Parts: sequence; C-alpha cells; structure tokens
Amino acid sequence: MNTTVALPDSKSERSSLIRLYAVRGVVAIGWAFAFAAAHHALDVLAVTLLVSYPLIDAVSSLIDYLAVAPGPDRRVTAFNGALSSVAAVALGIAAALGGVGWVLAIFGVWAVLAGAAQLAVGIHRRGPVLGKQWPTLISGGLSFLVGVFYLVQAIGPSPSLDVLSTYATGGGIFFIAQAALLAWKSRVQRTSAAR
Repeated sequence: MNTTVALPDSKSERSSLIRLYAVRGVVAIGWAFAFAAAHHALDVLAVTLLVSYPLIDAVSSLIDYLAVAPGPDRRVTAFNGALSSVAAVALGIAAALGGVGWVLAIFGVWAVLAGAAQLAVGIHRRGPVLGKQWPTLISGGLSFLVGVFYLVQAIGPSPSLDVLSTYATGGGIFFIAQAALLAWKSRVQRTSAAR
C-alpha cells in the first residue's frame, strides 16, 4: 500500500527531518554508550539515563510535530511524544520502586507502542516527497518485536538491562540511515530539477 501525503512545503519539511533524524541517531548512539557503561546498578546515573531516553524521543517528536503539516502522521507523532513523556515518568517510578524487571517491562511496553506509532508514521510518509521510509518502517517493526521480547524477559528469572544499549544503538543507526536516504533523495530531486 502506498499512501502519499501531499505536503505544502516538502523541501523545508524534508530538510527539517534530515537534520532531526541525523541528530536523533547520533544522540541515541551516544546514549547507548553511556548507558552500557552505567547500567550495572540502578543508581542515580542509570535512572537518569533511563528517564532521559524517552524524553529525548518526546523532544524529537515535538520537533517533528512542529516541522510537518497537519495530517495523520502529525497526530501519531503527537501521540508518540505524549507516550514517551509518560514512559519517562513510568521508568523513573519503576526504577525507584520495582527494580530491573519492572524497568524492562515498562521499556518493553513503550517499545511496542512507540514501534507501532513509528510504523504508522512511516506508512503515512511513504511517497514521492519523503521516499519509501524503509529504515523507519523496519525500525518501527523491530521496536515492536523487541518490546514484546523485553516483556517476556521482564517476567523471566533473570531480567537484564544489557539489551537496552543494543536497542538504542539499532534505533540510532536506523535514524541515521533514514536521514541519509532523505538527503540522497533530496539531492536526486535537485539534480533532476536542474536539468
């Protein structure tokens, strides 16, 4: 299915999304390295990092929301921003009161719902302006599946937060790939228009 959204200022939107996706990708990879070094105990630093990751997503969603024209993907982006804000609070509470299993379960629920939202946005943005959105679609699908895995692991005998750094690294790589594909598409369209 190809659902094309007609956007009034597609060049400006594409440029905003390229910057947003590239920065979001680099920040996610940086977060992954920091969390890998700090998560062995649920101390203040680890909890701060846990809470900050969905807040980074919430801020990214707000920037994305402000950069695009009204439409279905904008509503889903708003939902994802609100969801990420709630996830940040829930992760802080889970870390303080519930421990590793609860943190992993909350992260899993967030990954499932955010992955579904990312899939929806990717489907709505497919088309000539913003491309096929393959990195966004694959990343959303993987987030959904990995979230289910986290939920299963959370109720198991030895839940571990080790997996969260891998999750963030993968997400960062997909954001950078989407930025690169949008930049390439923009260059191809400029070259075609100049001929």
